[in-house]
This record gives sequence, structure tokens and C-alpha cells, in this order.
Amino acid sequence: VQLQASGGGLVQPGGSLRLSCAASGSMYSINTMGWYRQAPGKQRELVADISSGGSTNYADSVKGRFTISRDSAKNTVYLQMNSLKPEDTAVYYCKAVVVSTHRYEYQYWGRGTLVTVSS
Repeated sequence: VQLQASGGGLVQPGGSLRLSCAASGSMYSINTMGWYRQAPGKQRELVADISSGGSTNYADSVKGRFTISRDSAKNTVYLQMNSLKPEDTAVYYCKAVVVSTHRYEYQYWGRGTLVTVSS
């Protein structure tokens, strides 16, 4: 299973970006999908995640500004980021909890996409 993330880039404060992450490969299903981020000198932290049933969870720092969604038919998770702040600058990683064809759960990580918020 591979996760391919895209959509990062440079944006001015107050701007918006949309990240996408598509899972591909042999799998039975995908449970939770989520986005994490790691800023320079800091630990990786959860930004938001979404269950297979659509339940969402957000870090307090992004509530009201970011929206996570998924398209289960496409095995893709999205992160719409609005009202971006310089402190949102980080490498963003997607994660998927995949159920294999043998019904075991595995965690997979994407490579990461850089989001830079700066004027």
C-alpha cells in the first residue's frame, strides 16, 4: 500500500490550501485516515483524522479553520485549510489505517508535503 500526498506549497497568511492523499495497492478496506504535521524542531502532531464512518477529530489549533473529508470510493482523504497562519508551516503527512486482505490492520504513512505560510 502506498499513500501519495499532494497540494502543499507556499501561501500567504490568511490564504487557503487543499491537501489530498490517495491510497493505492492491495487492501480490504481503510479505517481511519488522517493528517499529521511536523514543524522544524517539533514533534509530529495530529492535525485531523476521519473514521470510515465519517467521524472527525481536530486539533484545537485548527478547529474552525481546517476541514477533513474523504472519498471512500477513491481511497482519498482531503484537508481543506483556510485562514492559514505562519504557525501552520510544517511538513504535512497523511496516515491510513488499512485492513489487509487477510484482515489485519496496518498503519501507512505518506511521504509528506511541505506547507509554508509566509508573506
